[in-house]
Amino acid sequence: MQAFDLFAILPELVLLTVTCLLLVASVYVPERPVSIPGVEQDIFHTPRGVGFVYFFSIILLAYLIIAFVARMGDVSIVALNGLFQSDPFSNLLKACSCGAVLVSLIYSKQYLTDRAMFRPDFIVLVLLALLGQMVLISGANLLTLYLGLELMALPTYALVAMRHNNERSVEAAIKYFVLGALASGFLLYGMSMLYGVTGSLDLLEIFRTVADPRVNHLVMAFGLVFIVSGLAFKLGVVPFHMWVPDVYQGAPTAVTMMIAAAPKIAAFALLFRLLVNTLLPLLGDWQPMLILLAVLSLLVGNITAIAQTNLKRMLAYSAIAQMGFVLLGMLSVFDDHAFSAAMFYVITYVLTTLGSFGLLMMLSRKGHDCESIDDLKGLNKTHPWFAFIGLVMMFSLAGVPPTVGFAAKLGVLEALVDAEHTFIAIIAVIASLIGAFYYLRVVKVMYFDEPNAGHELQASGSSVAKGILSLNAVLVLALGIFPAGLMSICLDTMRRTLLG
Repeated sequence: MQAFDLFAILPELVLLTVTCLLLVASVYVPERPVSIPGVEQDIFHTPRGVGFVYFFSIILLAYLIIAFVARMGDVSIVALNGLFQSDPFSNLLKACSCGAVLVSLIYSKQYLTDRAMFRPDFIVLVLLALLGQMVLISGANLLTLYLGLELMALPTYALVAMRHNNERSVEAAIKYFVLGALASGFLLYGMSMLYGVTGSLDLLEIFRTVADPRVNHLVMAFGLVFIVSGLAFKLGVVPFHMWVPDVYQGAPTAVTMMIAAAPKIAAFALLFRLLVNTLLPLLGDWQPMLILLAVLSLLVGNITAIAQTNLKRMLAYSAIAQMGFVLLGMLSVFDDHAFSAAMFYVITYVLTTLGSFGLLMMLSRKGHDCESIDDLKGLNKTHPWFAFIGLVMMFSLAGVPPTVGFAAKLGVLEALVDAEHTFIAIIAVIASLIGAFYYLRVVKVMYFDEPNAGHELQASGSSVAKGILSLNAVLVLALGIFPAGLMSICLDTMRRTLLG
């Protein structure tokens, strides 16, 4: 191992080392019993030292964000004998992933404390999942990609099942684990076919071999089907979406936010690494698959969301439709503007998702989760600022100006029109108009319905969490009014990555 190998993986090493130290330290922290009224299992055990673990986790995440932002200007390097790559693309996405996890932990602290889930093991599992995302984003080898994928997925399964006294959470965890294992098997089988044809696990070497016209195209096509199926599951697009609504609804809201935000960035990176960096010569095979997956996701996600009364389930179907837009951004493969539009879409979607689930946790309290659309009735009369934040988030998800969701959708639609996919762009616009109905229904409930009699929403969360939630809403508006800055960063990052 050379010096530049250590430099390339230094942030990951720091994250792994600190996480292991926090895990070991938590073993020696004594527990104290606490009782939560209204819960069948009255006695829980909450570690006294969880504040210590939480504080150092926040410091660690802040360090990682600064480290990755500082590296965005560096040249692309491939380390560890072709297993790991550090380039502008990976550094930007890893900085965004760390930021999403940081904000998620701040939002969820009070929510977890009220439900006796604010424990060191929760935080350690979140950090281990983040480590998997970082390895996945920087993978330069099929084995590295699969290792990162599993390291991200396994802690997430445990997080979903952490509320073990709740049948719905346990059921969601089992579904997530079984279907996740099936998708991992698809992906691994497709990778094995690639290896069988090319004789290499290195992404660059596979790219060169696949471009050779003498390669066995039939086996490559079969392997590609399995790879796209595995990627579709990780993104949660139709017809591999069956786990998304159940997991979103069954998991605690804090865990749902962990699943809905940062992992989407890693899934986008996996999609880019495999299809663009590796299998671009097979464009004629995987592009029709993406078109079908994207169109089905837009239509099924938006139409099914209309019938939902549970907010988390509605946001799950919304996520399915939003990922359809991300896939559309990958169709113009010879246009770096299209790739940057897809990256911009993913980053801004994660920002909006954090605000949406953060709001739900702020409006939840001990013994009551804000999950139903009816729970938001008359919110403007009791908490006008939270109602405004909810309006901004719903408008952004619907793509209504001047929020950032409008700029993100517009960028993808422009890329589609430039690539002469006008008919698909029309379908995307129609699907967005359908989706606007259920987003605006939430706004209508908050602003025009009367509050539920005898049930007044009470805001929870620390002043720091409320302040960051307010900043989140301001960013969604500011990036919608002035999107050029982030768009130029995404475009410059994509160009330098593709050239590198």
